[in-house]
Amino acid sequence: MPWDRNQMAERAAQELEDGMYVNLGIGIPTLVANYVGDKDITLQSENGMLGMGPFPFEGEEDPDLINAGKQTITELPRTAYFDSATSFGMIRGGKIAAAILGAMEVSEKGDLANWMIPGKLVKGMGGAMDLVAGVGRVVVVMDHTNKHGESKVLKECTLPLTGKAVVDRIITNLGVLDVTHKGLHIVELAPGVTREEMIASTEATIV
Repeated sequence: MPWDRNQMAERAAQELEDGMYVNLGIGIPTLVANYVGDKDITLQSENGMLGMGPFPFEGEEDPDLINAGKQTITELPRTAYFDSATSFGMIRGGKIAAAILGAMEVSEKGDLANWMIPGKLVKGMGGAMDLVAGVGRVVVVMDHTNKHGESKVLKECTLPLTGKAVVDRIITNLGVLDVTHKGLHIVELAPGVTREEMIASTEATIV
């Protein structure tokens, strides 16, 4: 069975190590906060929060506490708040160890398209362009194919790019791929998914 959204987020949480400062993008990556467990991870939100807790239980939401995706979150005893300029100073200054982001398309070279589909209404670039340029490691979490069954892991991205050659690892519902200079390398397959199924669902070159 391919992984569902929560299992993808749980697998992405395994990428994090004690002491890391990590930014979570909107979509599936926000679920990673629920799977950090006992690790000493500090989650950063580019709207000005360092030390995000997991999502609140129903009835305990505070509308003033939101992440960059406008979802209600919880604070921790060590949470700090600051303005957007300070937040982006952290990102651009290389202080954030990793970003876990969603994507519309990723290429075999690690190019990332995750901010707009031409002709569709767009809220804006958000922090994605700064994140992929400033953080130490970029992990993408997304479905392997779109709703039409077409691969989102491509030889070349067709949508406007967020960054070129910025993605280190891709986690999809089918498994885990690493970006190498020769192409994509299969690190892990979701339970029951075969190598042949992964290759058949991937337009990009798998080495």
